[in-house]
Amino acid sequence: MPDYLEALSPETVVLPSPPGITVDLTVVVAAYNEAGNIGPLIAEIAGVLRPRFAFEIICVDDGSTDATLAEAAALGEAVPELRIVRHSDRAGQSAAICTGIALARGGLVATIDGDGQNDPADIPALVDCARQAGAALVTGVRTVRHDRLSKRVASRLANAVRAGVLRDGCPDTGCGLKVFPRRAFERLPQFDGMHRYLPALFRARGAAVILRPVSHRPRVRGVSKYGNLERAALGAVDLLGVLWLTRRSRSPERVFEQR
Repeated sequence: MPDYLEALSPETVVLPSPPGITVDLTVVVAAYNEAGNIGPLIAEIAGVLRPRFAFEIICVDDGSTDATLAEAAALGEAVPELRIVRHSDRAGQSAAICTGIALARGGLVATIDGDGQNDPADIPALVDCARQAGAALVTGVRTVRHDRLSKRVASRLANAVRAGVLRDGCPDTGCGLKVFPRRAFERLPQFDGMHRYLPALFRARGAAVILRPVSHRPRVRGVSKYGNLERAALGAVDLLGVLWLTRRSRSPERVFEQR
């Protein structure tokens, strides 16, 4: 568990899950200033998963300055599977995902963006695929994007550059919908921006990666938290770091216990 989680004050964790409940799947929702989106999204996730899985939802509020936290907390009685954690200040989407996974109790983890553009109805298919194929990572690929033109063009260019350098075989690493074993994620290096490089990081550890087409919805409320120039500048630095990590990673094909 990251050191900063040890320092969480008792009031930081809102609506902790009741003890003794078995959880197979943890859904981690990272959110920053998503008031108006986070409430309907959490309710939608719960409605999709209840008939299928024993699950929990961990909403990580990444230091929002709007009503995101209050809106999520208002769902306490309607969504008893919900746990809410708040960062004292904004630490970034990767940090929010890492916080949620560090607190997760499910053996499988699903991640989904907090803006409501990912469709929770896609989660069961990704989970079934992970269970049936034994894949370490099942990642969604958005076949039709509902973003403004400049964002689609910037994303397409960034994906092409990343795929050319890392050769990770994934045309859309920016999709927030992913499913993977919690323990496999915990063995990965953690850094700001890592969520965009999960296919390359998993493959560097010798793990299988499966791509699944998923839906993408228009943003109903709020605005994107990332500018194209800001993302490009940070992405160039991250790309070099991930390239070094993947080239220096070594994993045996099999491990045998002798006695």
